[in-house]
Amino acid sequence: MAIKELTEEQTKTWTRAQKDRWWFENVFRGNLPQLTWRSGLTGFILGGFLAATNLYIGAKNGMTLGVGLTSVILAFAMFKLLSKLGAARDFTILENNAMQSIATSAGYMTSPFISSLAALMLITGEIIPWWQMILWNIVICILGVLVAFPLKRRFINDEQQPFPEGRACGVVLDTLYSDKASSGMFKAKLLGLTAGVSGTIQFLTGDGWMKLIQFKLLGLDEKLGMLKPWHIYERFDEYYYALAVKWDLWIPKILGTDIREMGLRGGIDAAMVGVGGLMGIRTATSVLIGTLLNFAVLAPIMIHMGDIKHPVDPETQAILPLSMKEIINQWSLWWAVTMMVVGSLVGLFSKPKMFIGAFTGLFKKKTESEEVDVLKHIELPLWISYVGIPIFAGLGAWMAHTFFGASWVVVLASFPLIFILSMIAANSMALTSWTPTGALSKITQFTMGAIDHSNPATNLSAAGMTGEVASNTANLLSDIKPGYMLGAKPRQQAIGHVIGIFSGAIASTPLFYLLFLPAQPDGTRSVKTLISEQFAMPAAQQWRGVAEIIGGGLKQLPTSAITAMVCAAIAALIFEVLRIVTKGKFPLSAVAIGLGAVLPPDACLCMFAGAFFFYIMGLRHKQQGTRGNLIWVECVEPICAGLITGAALIGIGNVILNAVL
Repeated sequence: MAIKELTEEQTKTWTRAQKDRWWFENVFRGNLPQLTWRSGLTGFILGGFLAATNLYIGAKNGMTLGVGLTSVILAFAMFKLLSKLGAARDFTILENNAMQSIATSAGYMTSPFISSLAALMLITGEIIPWWQMILWNIVICILGVLVAFPLKRRFINDEQQPFPEGRACGVVLDTLYSDKASSGMFKAKLLGLTAGVSGTIQFLTGDGWMKLIQFKLLGLDEKLGMLKPWHIYERFDEYYYALAVKWDLWIPKILGTDIREMGLRGGIDAAMVGVGGLMGIRTATSVLIGTLLNFAVLAPIMIHMGDIKHPVDPETQAILPLSMKEIINQWSLWWAVTMMVVGSLVGLFSKPKMFIGAFTGLFKKKTESEEVDVLKHIELPLWISYVGIPIFAGLGAWMAHTFFGASWVVVLASFPLIFILSMIAANSMALTSWTPTGALSKITQFTMGAIDHSNPATNLSAAGMTGEVASNTANLLSDIKPGYMLGAKPRQQAIGHVIGIFSGAIASTPLFYLLFLPAQPDGTRSVKTLISEQFAMPAAQQWRGVAEIIGGGLKQLPTSAITAMVCAAIAALIFEVLRIVTKGKFPLSAVAIGLGAVLPPDACLCMFAGAFFFYIMGLRHKQQGTRGNLIWVECVEPICAGLITGAALIGIGNVILNAVL
């Protein structure tokens, strides 16, 4: 059925009370099942899986991906199939919407694991206990829910802001549960097919899965005397280098340094191909430029100059090969962080309307008619937010002080920023589907660092709290939008978001330890394993870099690194100004270039390959209504979601098997 909406004139001239009454009488579907046991359980389980994939992808490229549409399509297909088999009734449209509220909340709450918390562990060298991570994440995410729902009445009920990503989810839900439901099944099949393909590739390259099959199930290690399981090399250049050692073939070098030491490898990573498809050709090109500039040009020069030094074995004093991690930590991190921070801040402050719009009408005096709240019985009561916000904010401050050693005074001083940054983030998400979390968190880091620059835990925990609350607020508002479009009960969506927080925490915390802090042979764990060639943790590196600059200043860096930082800041400023002047037509992104400098080059190549492939297919299949356009243009998101989900889940399983076996 067609989604009913107010006209532009009605939105401008009606009071909020009039809009609420119109919505209640024309859109609200009060009797339709929504947050039922099966929608809650489905959302909880799907949310756990999608939170795991977000954690996996975020550790690889620093991004968390929206999982709303993926969860909607998966749940639709699952219950449609069960309904045909006679095993269950089909989901109602609002049950699916309630389910996606839970799943998306679970997916979004993984962000601190790959940013502020990981950065804090990298700086202090101490592992945060699992129970502290769970409590901290739950508290700041619930704080985001409490902040979001009062803003919901303004941004969604009153101003009818678009929230493009949330609106897209609402349109998809409406399409799935109409006479066009066949298109939803087609997308679900594509998602399942691509997940199967990417999962198979990841399975064949996974040494853990091969150990399980070849050694444990088939016993080939005993029968054939095998020391290592057979598997396809994820980095296919290994085949060449194996022959090069055997036959004394040419090893490519740049200024005398083996390109393998700089991470310039060729690999297969279906998840990163999917990320590139969602990223788009412009951003992926900037990422590729960043990685080639850093690892193929600047790093070889700095190694040749001696500003990037080979590590030395502490026992034998033998010179060890360089790694991508050493290159980033010793030199590249600084100009990359500078470019990302300057680029994101310029992009943020270049939009004064976003700031003005966030606070316009905030203190507008209510008319007499607006005092009557016709949605009082279905909205989340405002008193819960008014009481809950100070309680959970105070609880967060206590945790920051007790768990991480942050200053009480500074963390308390950051509380006003929670409200300000949440308003900015919500307005940005409402207009653009973009949440400037990185830039907003840096505002807190620099502000709190100016008050207390000696304790990195203070600026990291304060920025972690304000940035994540702002991000959660904006993302949750986007997820509430489809419920408003389809006539769902806001109160039940609020409950769903809280359920999702617990789902994400339960799924992500043990996985964080398994993936990034695996137990060593002696049973100990070390923060040294947080960053690896497989998991670059770029967001955590950015947070750590800013904290170290605040704490130690620039005197600790080589002159060439400071020069590179100045050049990066100027370049970022120029690029962002050009993007503003050309109204987004300038193709390069300073943030994406900086991101490419701290990501593994093979991952960047895979992302570019994915973006380039879908770009070419989009050019070849422009005509709407054709099968090619349906597959390669209309279904880009489910295809890429399948690539990511299949590879991520099998990749996670491979890491767990290696830890167990």
